[in-house]
Amino acid sequence: MRSLLLLAASVSSVFAGVDGVVINGTTGKPQAAVMVSLMQPSAQGLQTLATVRSDAEGKFKIDKEVPSGGPVMVQAIFDKASYTEMLPPGTPTSGIQVQVFDSGSNPEAGKIAGHMILIEPQTDGTQVTETFMFNNQTKLTYSDPAKGSAEFFLPKAATGKPQVTVTSATGMPIQWTASKTKNPDVYKIDFPIKPGQTRIDVGYALPPSDTFTGKNVDPSAPTRVVTPGTVTLSGEGLDLLGQEPQTQARIYNLRTPNFEVKVDGTGSLRNPQADSQEDAGQPQIEIAPARIYSRMYWVLGLTFAILALGGAMLYRRGTV
Repeated sequence: MRSLLLLAASVSSVFAGVDGVVINGTTGKPQAAVMVSLMQPSAQGLQTLATVRSDAEGKFKIDKEVPSGGPVMVQAIFDKASYTEMLPPGTPTSGIQVQVFDSGSNPEAGKIAGHMILIEPQTDGTQVTETFMFNNQTKLTYSDPAKGSAEFFLPKAATGKPQVTVTSATGMPIQWTASKTKNPDVYKIDFPIKPGQTRIDVGYALPPSDTFTGKNVDPSAPTRVVTPGTVTLSGEGLDLLGQEPQTQARIYNLRTPNFEVKVDGTGSLRNPQADSQEDAGQPQIEIAPARIYSRMYWVLGLTFAILALGGAMLYRRGTV
């Protein structure tokens, strides 16, 4: 009898599925007709194990074996955006609540909270990382396919395609793509900005040069230009605010939308141990960290601190 119970328990665990409910965070009510998928990260990207649709009460049930030994996730697609709930090993797979939101082009939801341009000159070229930060405090997901969520200037001398990495409120970095706009050398990133914090990192490389020419496409956002402590910039529209205490990074306030600066020195804020890491694959969206993300993680974690420091310095100077 005991062996039969153990066998039944084993069979139950093998075929245990995932169930829960989809809640619309905008209305506070269950959301029907939402596509819900059980997904698993792999070296080839996200693998879809099964997909169902939520019923009239927002409930869903996926009768699919949940793989052991690694995380899985429940992903809901609703109103032009995807929403993910991570299920680490050992966590319950029943009663999962997935929150989705209505999408719209409310400017308040898509407002850029901070903008940073990191310039790292090397003897063999210059690595540039442009970071956009959002803090959507509404109950709407911002979506504007025509304009995108962020626009950036890509110099003609840039080598290869820009690498775009998005980190949303779930904390999971994914690769994204940028597309050209009607304006010369200006690209847009059409990624829905969900409620909470979202960070978009754009990375590209330039040939060696003692000057840097850039453009701030959206001057309404506060913009800081950052360099390693061994690198100095000089030019019109750029004011040195000081140095970040931990990394000694130099922080400049950018006052003009178009700028050309002289670059003196070389240096990097990247983690040299992470520089050797390679991308796990090449799909448009993948859970494996992109190269730009893996080597910039510890630096860009200081981005909010850098912007806050810059704001404090400007305040003390009486310019804000």
